[in-house]
Amino acid sequence: MKEPKTMPVFIAGPCVIESMELLEMVAAELVRLNSKYGIDIIFKSSFDKANRTSLSSFRGPGLEKGLAMLQDIKEKYGLQVTTDIHESWQAEAVGEIVDVIQIPAFLCRQTDLLVSAAKTGKVVNIKKAQFLSGKDMQYPVEKVVESGNPNVWLTERGNMYGYNNLVVDFRNIPDMKQFTPTVIMDCTHSVQRPGAANGTTGGNREFVFPMALAAKAFGATGYFFEVHPDPEKALSDGPNQLYLSQLEQIITQLL
Repeated sequence: MKEPKTMPVFIAGPCVIESMELLEMVAAELVRLNSKYGIDIIFKSSFDKANRTSLSSFRGPGLEKGLAMLQDIKEKYGLQVTTDIHESWQAEAVGEIVDVIQIPAFLCRQTDLLVSAAKTGKVVNIKKAQFLSGKDMQYPVEKVVESGNPNVWLTERGNMYGYNNLVVDFRNIPDMKQFTPTVIMDCTHSVQRPGAANGTTGGNREFVFPMALAAKAFGATGYFFEVHPDPEKALSDGPNQLYLSQLEQIITQLL
């Protein structure tokens, strides 16, 4: 007998919290897609983009206000939510609101950050660093598990390839599935051009869908899309964010 297919994990939302109006616009569309296709899409947005290229770049509303906005989305729309932390002291407060704590790629080796996230008991989604292989992610996973939390996901988001460029070695996906059954493809950050747009990050949005299809072929069990109603006006990561109106087409083909 064939084993029943499991539904992939979907994570979607705007890169950074810009306004409550934006969050509600995206959340309403995710609820519609959840209902139409019988899936659960986790809502993602950042309360603080602490790793922006330029000091003058927009970072978000901050921890207290940002978490209150995410809690409103969770309660009003019934969505699971996720956001990222950059410092270990943020984990406790974030863990009281979100369902999944995201560890940024550049910080995936930070022991105190991983341990503090683990202690919340929430799912810890660790993004693979741009300077590590898939097999290297055994050790961040071990830090979380050995801190008492077996609920670990890994996310592929490409590797640095010279200056201002990323490439994806899709062999990282099966490599990381040796350490956790949930390996997510970050389809939008993988098409970034880091620091390549005069003090901001550029990107190639047209490659988002091929990235998702290739990841599916290599066994990805989830997909991450940063989406925005008007990416050209987004305050962070506009060039690689997907138009919100395109999300349904991609999801249906991945299903």
